[in-house]
Amino acid sequence: MAAGLPGVRLGLSTVRWLQSQSSSHLAVIAGGFPVMPGIISGLASRKQIRLIHVAGDRSDPAHGTVQRLPFATISQQDLEFFKQLLPGRTITDPDLLESCNTDWIKSVKGSSEVLLRPQSTQEVSQILRYCNERRLAVNPQGGNTGLVGGSVPVFDEIILSTALMNRVLSFDHVSGILTCQAGCVLENLSNYLEERGFIMPLDLGSKGSCHIGGNVATNAGGLRLLRYGSLRNTVLGLEAVLADGKVLNCLVALRKDNTGYDLKQLFIGSEGTLGVITAISILCPHKPNAVNVAFLGCSSFQQLLETFQCCRGMLGEILSAFEFLDASSMKLLEKYLKLVNPITESPFYIVIETAGSNAAHDEEKLHSFLETAMSSSLVTDGTVATEESKIKALWAMRERIPEALRHDGYNYKYDISLPVEKIYQLVTDMREHLGDRAKNVIGYGHIGDGNVHLNVTSPTKDPALLAAIEPFVYEWTARFRGSISAEHGLGLKKKNYIHFSKPPEAVAIMGNIKSMLDPRGILNPYKTLPDCLR
Repeated sequence: MAAGLPGVRLGLSTVRWLQSQSSSHLAVIAGGFPVMPGIISGLASRKQIRLIHVAGDRSDPAHGTVQRLPFATISQQDLEFFKQLLPGRTITDPDLLESCNTDWIKSVKGSSEVLLRPQSTQEVSQILRYCNERRLAVNPQGGNTGLVGGSVPVFDEIILSTALMNRVLSFDHVSGILTCQAGCVLENLSNYLEERGFIMPLDLGSKGSCHIGGNVATNAGGLRLLRYGSLRNTVLGLEAVLADGKVLNCLVALRKDNTGYDLKQLFIGSEGTLGVITAISILCPHKPNAVNVAFLGCSSFQQLLETFQCCRGMLGEILSAFEFLDASSMKLLEKYLKLVNPITESPFYIVIETAGSNAAHDEEKLHSFLETAMSSSLVTDGTVATEESKIKALWAMRERIPEALRHDGYNYKYDISLPVEKIYQLVTDMREHLGDRAKNVIGYGHIGDGNVHLNVTSPTKDPALLAAIEPFVYEWTARFRGSISAEHGLGLKKKNYIHFSKPPEAVAIMGNIKSMLDPRGILNPYKTLPDCLR
């Protein structure tokens, strides 16, 4: 529903018409209403409208401008309430707020003046009950490692951080079920479990900063998905606080529970728009006794795919990861991070990890696979690591690519899911499409689950380059029935492109669910759902 225009809603046909119009004639504000550019500039001067940082000067329906919805602004009375509720944990210092207002890749920046740091579910409940009554918008935030602008405010939303909700609540050594608060850092959970002979089913390059609650809220994928599946499979239960402060306790520790609707799935991947996740229970596998990592080179992407087929057939149950990076990624690692390529230069590289209970058995299977791959010329060169330090060194060639990209200029990041055979065609077609307008176009990602991370860099932020990338990348993805977000979510940057991956009926149902659980729209506004639903 458009702010200030109660009772008026645009149909999807109108939205499609708006998307076909020239951005020089129209801009679209939240709610989908076309307004003249002069009105836009007037609202912007009063801070009621924000030009989305990722969109430069464009004002089309997908990028353009976001109008501040009619939420209350925080008052001194509000601050007094929060300070009484959270003594010493209500932060208003602009210097301390700076990092929480800015996303990890510094592409989106909000202007929140208040950071709240609760320690318990009850405190979160009291915060949301109060904010809902006052209609104060709230931006839930975990480790702030998101890449689509979903974890930072757009305007002056109150930042609700889970950083102090970092306790392990229980761990069952028999079942391997861990129950913890949402603010636990992923790497800390991994260390906790490894001391007890288990591991997290999730592993990410940002594990030193990201929170498990944020991982669940974005349905993060990561490096172990091939072996252990997504968080939709491994999260057994969760606790969430709804917009009105009600606590939804679905924190079961059961592998089987077929009683009614599986409500936890609504919150997994909802990006904080339906409720604030405060605790989770997750099924954790035993720590493997033997881990091997192979770093291999391939002369073509077709050979890489054939290597994957061979690998799955010969390694079977011990295969835990199959990742790839291209030659352009390797050059950035060498140039900016001074990492040394451990094998002969190749057009493509593969990282394969095996994890099992019997070292001799696993090594024999891996040796047999490598022998087959080399003798059939699928692989041109390779190296294998079994020691922990060498394993980490090989994994760094894949995990540190985002770090290298940050040194290469302004990043345009895309997280696309496609049929496996089409993954790299997107990269090559984008290179051809952009020509010399981009500094670099690189691809890397998870072959095992059909997920490519397409990255385009330029010396500085370049609206003309962005206009060439989008919506080309999303139209290309839709043509091959892919998803415009494999694991990063939609956030602020991709919300208005959801129709490339979801039919209108599905988007409408999502809007109905949002309206039911958060009728005043205070939770992470401007994110995930398209503007036409507001």
